Amino acid sequence: QVQLVESGGGLVQPGGSLRLSCATSRSIFSSSAVGWYRQAPGKQRESVATISRDGSTNYADSAKGRFTISRDNAKNTMYLQMNSLKPEDTAVYYCNARRRGFVNYDYWGQGTQVTVSS
Repeated sequence: QVQLVESGGGLVQPGGSLRLSCATSRSIFSSSAVGWYRQAPGKQRESVATISRDGSTNYADSAKGRFTISRDNAKNTMYLQMNSLKPEDTAVYYCNARRRGFVNYDYWGQGTQVTVSS
């Protein structure tokens, strides 16, 4: 069974920073585009940032300039550095590993709560 294990969520004041991490197996990580998604109460899950196998990144407009996605292929781990956090960033954050083509899959982490509040 494929596992994506997340860590790093928590409570932070507005303007603060958090770094989320997500680790998985080498076989999955090396073959996948990976990304972070979030779901706030009463809202649909949305993409925050993604990074391809070759390191190309995409960010939601709400994340541009504040969040940075990265991947460490040696550690089979992805990260989301979140700076200048706002109350509207409050959500459950999920990591994702995805592959499309001859082999297709979507694997998700268990989710980690990020709460931005004073």
